[in-house]
Amino acid sequence: MAFTLPALPYATDALEPHIDKMTMEIHHGKHHQAYVTNLNKALEGKPEADSSIEDIIKNISKFPMAVRNNGGGHYNHSLFWTILGPGAGGEPTGALGAAITSTFGSFADFKTKINEAGATRFGSGWAWLIVTADKKLAVCSTPNQDNPLMDIAEVKGTPIFGIDVWEHAYYLKYQNRRPDYLAAVWNVINWNHVAELYSKA
Repeated sequence: MAFTLPALPYATDALEPHIDKMTMEIHHGKHHQAYVTNLNKALEGKPEADSSIEDIIKNISKFPMAVRNNGGGHYNHSLFWTILGPGAGGEPTGALGAAITSTFGSFADFKTKINEAGATRFGSGWAWLIVTADKKLAVCSTPNQDNPLMDIAEVKGTPIFGIDVWEHAYYLKYQNRRPDYLAAVWNVINWNHVAELYSKA
């Protein structure tokens, strides 16, 4: 079974004005599609081609760099599209909201921590909220298309929320102003879905 590009759960212009239509079209239809195509190419004829993307990611040290980069790109973006949504934003409530407040002090402090992780990641990468092995929340960042589910990650855990800080995620609208993009993306976070991922993790 070859990996396929998941459909966006909303229209490409649904996140305007915070994330523009053209960025979404290129980011999803070109960049993410390229990760899927190259991942399938890298796994062609190998028994792992039938594995789930999660199993591949968790054992990424066994694979060549082409699988790490493209498999990570596929996994990360597949998560990213689902935690965004039109008419979203605000703050999480319920168990997730309580866990964020108890871990980071307040939602505002949590936002600052994520924004710092994204803004200070040199070059390309991701800022993450994860659930660690001992069921605690933590913020971290990874380079390139790495993620905390990988067995090679410095900080390991299950990602429930991630912000893409590759330039292709924001450059058409925000140019070199990564902090402006990081500030805007909070307006389109689908906290209901993040809460579901939290309860599963």
